[in-house]
Amino acid sequence: MLETFHNSKPLTLGVELELQLVNTHNFDLAPYAEDMLQLVQREALPGSVVPEMTSSMIEVATGVCTDAQDALTQLATIRDALVRAADKLNITVVGGGTHPFQMWHQQRIYDKPRFRELTALYGYLTKQFTIFGQHVHIGCPDADAALLMLHRLSRYIPHCIALSASSPYVQGQDTAFDSARLNSVFAFPLSGRAPFVLTWDDFEAYFNKMTATGVVKGMKDFYWDIRPKPEFGTVEIRVFDTPLTVERAAALAGFVQGLGAWFLDTQPFMPQEDDYLVYTFNRFQACRFGLEAMYVDPQTSEHMPLREHLLATLRTIAPYMVRAQAEAFHEQLRQSANAGQNDARWLRETQAECALLSEVVRRAAGRFRRPVGG
Repeated sequence: MLETFHNSKPLTLGVELELQLVNTHNFDLAPYAEDMLQLVQREALPGSVVPEMTSSMIEVATGVCTDAQDALTQLATIRDALVRAADKLNITVVGGGTHPFQMWHQQRIYDKPRFRELTALYGYLTKQFTIFGQHVHIGCPDADAALLMLHRLSRYIPHCIALSASSPYVQGQDTAFDSARLNSVFAFPLSGRAPFVLTWDDFEAYFNKMTATGVVKGMKDFYWDIRPKPEFGTVEIRVFDTPLTVERAAALAGFVQGLGAWFLDTQPFMPQEDDYLVYTFNRFQACRFGLEAMYVDPQTSEHMPLREHLLATLRTIAPYMVRAQAEAFHEQLRQSANAGQNDARWLRETQAECALLSEVVRRAAGRFRRPVGG
């Protein structure tokens, strides 16, 4: 049965980050999740630190945040605790959507009932799910408003992908994608887009049909790009690669909040089923080319550089980000878009400079642990 949608304060935020645990010998993934969890559970943290699918990864989450600066403060506190724990274990923590050279068959499934169940169902795909994403939750005042928010946000999924892309390398190879991580997500049968319904009654009818088939048991079984989270009263965007810094993670959350504030203030457009005619094309373009992608406006069918549409969007939501005291985050994203610079580009430039992917991971680890403003 579908949970009741628990209304939440509009535009509040929650941020989740899936993070890499790597050794300090050759900077490959290291199965230290259990040890990390034992150490950090002794600290009073604003959110949570929990295991993920394989034992070389962990997930951290903030509590409810009022704005992007609040998210950064919480993420930085959790990050500092992780760094201290990692130092005790002689490992390090890294951002990024994929580890550049890990081999999926070497990974161990974390011993948790749900992960064992998923392994029995999906086989090798669960080990290939050693990928790392950022999820952003945005609070919605009621269930119907959440569905309207979800479908409005769908037009900006390519922007989210391009800004966060940080997974150009897989198993030692440059994939030519800025976000190769999402290719692994798309392998799951219940990935992709949510059904186009705009009332919670219609969504519940869809959910009941799906559960009646026996294909799904709950909302966790949907790996959609955006999905409602009724227990939190939020909409959850799931397409972001984990950034290399917590500052970038907070900026991306600020971008989502700015979009949401614009939607609630002006009701700029009404979503329609035809928006999804170009959805898969736009999403592929952003994964493949990042900020150099082509974007098809679903409203006008106009083709334009994604960067151009992103910069126009940032101008539109600038007053809302300023109102949320997120000017610095807005400027960070504007400069990135203007320069075509995302974390995937940084990783490639670093690899071109130092040649060794292990050195790329070492430098990425240094970026992640750098103090805010440092």
